[in-house]
Amino acid sequence: MSYFVELAVSGLAVGAIYGLVAMGFAVIYKATGIVNFSQGEMGMLTAYTTWSLATTMGAGGIVTVLMAILIGALLGLICERLIMRPMLGEPVLSVVLVTIGLAVVLRSIVTIIWGASPHKFEVAGADAIVDLWGVGMRASQLGVLLALGLVLVGFWIFLRHSRFGVAMRAVAADEKTARLMGVSTARVQAVAWACASALAGLAGALFAVVYGLSPTVFELGLKAFPATVLGGFDAVLGSGFSGLIIGVFENLVGGYLSSTLKEIAGFVLILVVLMVRPFGLFGEKRIERV
Repeated sequence: MSYFVELAVSGLAVGAIYGLVAMGFAVIYKATGIVNFSQGEMGMLTAYTTWSLATTMGAGGIVTVLMAILIGALLGLICERLIMRPMLGEPVLSVVLVTIGLAVVLRSIVTIIWGASPHKFEVAGADAIVDLWGVGMRASQLGVLLALGLVLVGFWIFLRHSRFGVAMRAVAADEKTARLMGVSTARVQAVAWACASALAGLAGALFAVVYGLSPTVFELGLKAFPATVLGGFDAVLGSGFSGLIIGVFENLVGGYLSSTLKEIAGFVLILVVLMVRPFGLFGEKRIERV
């Protein structure tokens, strides 16, 4: 039983990171209808930049987190303004291919500047062991779970009770009508990219603190993608919760079956769930009239 609990708890920690990245996928899709396949690379570039600045400044945990969020948001705004905004009105496939090209460019930038060697992202107190009802967890793992909880609450308030959040939901529901009502779709999309990149940056930095920093951090995008599909592309909060489900499921499969199967466990899970709920666990069922 203790082995099961250890697997589940460590799965929650990595699942929280998946949840943050998955929420970024959902935010962009909700505002633009586009799947951003450079989400993992944005998190990787932000993590490396944050590591360089935090190491130079000797920043603590809270400052490091804030730094990752700000750097990620700035990266998202730059990518949206210089690369994605000129693609407005273009076919969806073309825009998606641009995000794939952006992913390759960002991955190359990291390798050119920082090299391919792994690094230790040291933050004071991150490796301290905390006893949680008989289960030992690192303080950094608890910090990841806390970060996801705060992000979920923050986004719920933002989407439900802020004027800009309502505008984002309006654009997602009907972009043309929202534009006629005076909503600036370009501004909404810019904020969506900034939020999604900030989430990816936060996830990348937290992952680096817990598990180490290397060019393979970009794989977070691929591993978190099933969480977005499972939760529903139009369900930002649902994607966050689904990240926890994917993380725990992967760990249990790896612990009880095979480490090889662990790599595909998330995709197998979404195949099974989508056969029952094609719009995801938390997504809204859409009915189109022909």
